[in-house]
Amino acid sequence: QGQLVESGGGVVQPGGSLRLSCAASGGIFGIYAMGWFRQTPNNARERELVARMTSDGTAEYADSVKGRFTLSRDNARNTAYLQMNSLKPEDTAVYYCRVAGGPFYSDFHRGAWGQGTQVTVSS
Repeated sequence: QGQLVESGGGVVQPGGSLRLSCAASGGIFGIYAMGWFRQTPNNARERELVARMTSDGTAEYADSVKGRFTLSRDNARNTAYLQMNSLKPEDTAVYYCRVAGGPFYSDFHRGAWGQGTQVTVSS
């Protein structure tokens, strides 16, 4: 899957929006499942799933972000996006992009990680 580079993080007030991008290089992006995970200050040992999508575009979301976050992908640009609306302080975390080792959810045990991008929601 090559290298993944995230961008778009930053500081935003509660209720605000951000869009994260994940640009992939070195592989055929469209044949892999991909997703976004986050690591919060209170759970530094684990990256929790935020949203993920199979290669055919089927998406699923964590309950905590349903209705607020939208995952999309542009295979022609080898880029995935996470649109985050109505942000809450509890969304504060380092967000990581992951491209799985295959096209399905079951392939997430292997694959590539990005370097992470910080999202801080604070007034």
